Amino acid sequence: MSADAHLTGSHLPTIRQLQCFLAVAQELNFRRAAERLSMTQPPLTRQIQRLEDLLGQTLFDRNTHDVTLTLAGQALVAKAEAILCALSALKQAARPAASRVRIGLTRTLNVERIAPLGQLLAELHARDEIEMPSQTSPQLLQSLARQSLDLVITGEKGAETRETLRYVWLCREPLLAAIPAAHPASQQAQVSLAMLADLPLFWFTRSANPLFYDKCERYFSTLNLTLTRVREPDDSLLMLSHIARGKGFALLPQSKCTFHQSGLCYRPLTDAAAGSLAIDLYAAVRADEKRDAVLAALQHLSP
Repeated sequence: MSADAHLTGSHLPTIRQLQCFLAVAQELNFRRAAERLSMTQPPLTRQIQRLEDLLGQTLFDRNTHDVTLTLAGQALVAKAEAILCALSALKQAARPAASRVRIGLTRTLNVERIAPLGQLLAELHARDEIEMPSQTSPQLLQSLARQSLDLVITGEKGAETRETLRYVWLCREPLLAAIPAAHPASQQAQVSLAMLADLPLFWFTRSANPLFYDKCERYFSTLNLTLTRVREPDDSLLMLSHIARGKGFALLPQSKCTFHQSGLCYRPLTDAAAGSLAIDLYAAVRADEKRDAVLAALQHLSP
């Protein structure tokens, strides 16, 4: 195809479609991919469907339990990565490296809704030289160690990395209990886990966030009760729908409690529980970081 055809043709994949495709290809999970891209699942699904329609190929095989790449999807991964890397290199080459700061955000939280951190990050993001991808906390620390990120906002602090990383505490994000509105505990201003012990707890796997998982488990072990755990669905909206029908409860970061439907409510934890069941947010940079732009960003975020 000629260069002129590229200039005028409208049937080309968009950058966003390729980003959405790669996120799903890496996660093999639409919910996690959507969280990684700071979007909801329906628009992510639409982007994938449009890309498949455009290419005339099915990129993913989906069923109720698994998402897998088709042969066409596998072939597209390397091509999409090459295109996005080339575009990223073009952007980076157009501005001084010394002023560029790559800040990674934990996708466990919606940092935009955490005051005053959300406003401070917005002020940084307003600068053209700031990039802000979203990853899990373990992925963020790996990216920082590999020097593909310069500063990360992560939940909890890893003791094993204190010699190589410098941490600055930013704030504490409380957890709320997502509970059935018909449950007696919904009438309380604050709820304890004992009030909810008759319901199963939708809970995540340790591999998703080892530090926070262990922190919560230590608190659970101090309680004179047994919590029945069920694995949380990959689709968070499905989990909340189950809760609205009385099938369990969940503990969610306050910044993530934005979905509302009939039969579902959110309640703060009692002071005793809230003191242990909360997410401490830290900014982390490499211990040997010397770049003025990175250190200035860290100072800007520090309380």
